[in-house]
Amino acid sequence: MRSFAIAMLAVLSWVAPAAAQEHGGTLRMTHRDSPASLSMHEEGTNSVATPMMSVFNNLVVYDQHKPQNSFATIVPELAESWTWNDAHTELTMKLREGVRWHDGKPFTAKDVQCTWTMLMGKGEQKFRLNFREGWYKNLQEVTSTGDTNVTFHLNKPQPSFLALLASGYSPVYPCHVSPNTMRTKPIGTGPFKMAEFKANESIKLVRNADYWKKGLPYLDAIEFTIIPNRSTAILAFAADKFDVTFPFEITIPLVRDVKSASPNAICEIASSNVSTNLLVNSTRPPFDNPDIRRAMALVLDRKSFIDILTEGKADQGGALLPPPEGVWGMPSDVLRTLPGYGTDTEKNRAEAQRIMRGLGYGPDKRLPVKVSTRNIGPYRDPAVILIDQLKNAFIDGELEVVETAIWHPKVTRKDFAVALNLTGSGVDDPDQQFYENYACSSQRNYSSYCNKEVDALIDKQSAELDLAKRKQIVWDIERKLIEDVARPIIYHGRSATCWQPRVRNMTIMVNSIYNGWRFEDVWLAK
Repeated sequence: MRSFAIAMLAVLSWVAPAAAQEHGGTLRMTHRDSPASLSMHEEGTNSVATPMMSVFNNLVVYDQHKPQNSFATIVPELAESWTWNDAHTELTMKLREGVRWHDGKPFTAKDVQCTWTMLMGKGEQKFRLNFREGWYKNLQEVTSTGDTNVTFHLNKPQPSFLALLASGYSPVYPCHVSPNTMRTKPIGTGPFKMAEFKANESIKLVRNADYWKKGLPYLDAIEFTIIPNRSTAILAFAADKFDVTFPFEITIPLVRDVKSASPNAICEIASSNVSTNLLVNSTRPPFDNPDIRRAMALVLDRKSFIDILTEGKADQGGALLPPPEGVWGMPSDVLRTLPGYGTDTEKNRAEAQRIMRGLGYGPDKRLPVKVSTRNIGPYRDPAVILIDQLKNAFIDGELEVVETAIWHPKVTRKDFAVALNLTGSGVDDPDQQFYENYACSSQRNYSSYCNKEVDALIDKQSAELDLAKRKQIVWDIERKLIEDVARPIIYHGRSATCWQPRVRNMTIMVNSIYNGWRFEDVWLAK
């Protein structure tokens, strides 16, 4: 029996790091836009994950002060300990006792069962959008013994299952609260309670005085003020009206402006594990023709995007974040051998033009198309560059900006022809990326890419217990996705989060934008 019973580590993690912490104060943060809802399981953006992660707890979670998420940094939370059976198909967890939901009701195994039954799409109550359903295709059922023991029964071994549970996107929901209520007035067990949500204005959280980690949180409240204009938000931060900028929202060129206006500000540049990518709806003519999609991929000058938007600091990669921050991504020497990733951009564009001419397009017969994107800077800026580059393949793009509240429903419905999208990884693990974004059956497979051979390989790597063998299968999948033009990855971004020096104990994750916002032991020096 393989055991991960590490309750003592959990106890130690509750203890204040040293003697200098101060209680009280309100952490003031900017927020980039107004989310469609506050339901973590029904949304796919850090516009929800960042404010809401501190309202909830997970069964297990990534250590909030280890920047790189990995199997080695997973620690207990609502689960005190866990064990696998010998076949690695049953994960049994001992749940923490004495935990209460924000409305005073006790947390029990029934809540765990309800949450994952809904995530599997099998519950009596349904999520309106189930973004994480693809994560749990291998989950057969969840059973319980009493109030404090649950077992996850898998169809086949899945070594990454625990990593999926550790994501900030994997909170436990209360069984007694409807999904409808969770969209506007979420109830959790976390260090902060939901106080107020005013669409297009603010999100306010207050300290959970009954938090099960005694002495935490240090802060009295967290207030997010919604400021869609990035320049306005930066000016407000420089004027000391805010303690923290919205995470990963400060571009590398803008870091100089922040530091010029606020020399004492701390700005940490990191990989967010968010890829900027090209979505081409393969169900919509003429983009159902794979040759057109291939031409669009070949015309991309990835280095130009990176130089213009990140001053050369972003990374080229496939679906998975490249090393050193990424645990699973292909090394650069392998990547450079794949179509569109070489250094000869002119040769690639000549091939793209040859393909388009063969389809009847050319300088005198161009292909018009709307290029859809979300109406925030990290999407709009690269979309403008994309439109300019597509001209080299005789494609004339017209920018269509879409508000956040309807962006994800729009792409989920496949209500677009071509789009510039950003895809974040809730977990730096192949299962999350492949099942969510490339499996034939996933609702987040926005480009409608479907290759049964790739689906079989995804299942194969998921069940492989030997990490070296699994990585080789993963790279074979990456290669196939690039050759098939499944969802061309333009670059993996780097950007900054800035905070005032009075903010203490902040740790920025380097391989996920979604997993580091519990805020339970962040404090303000007075």
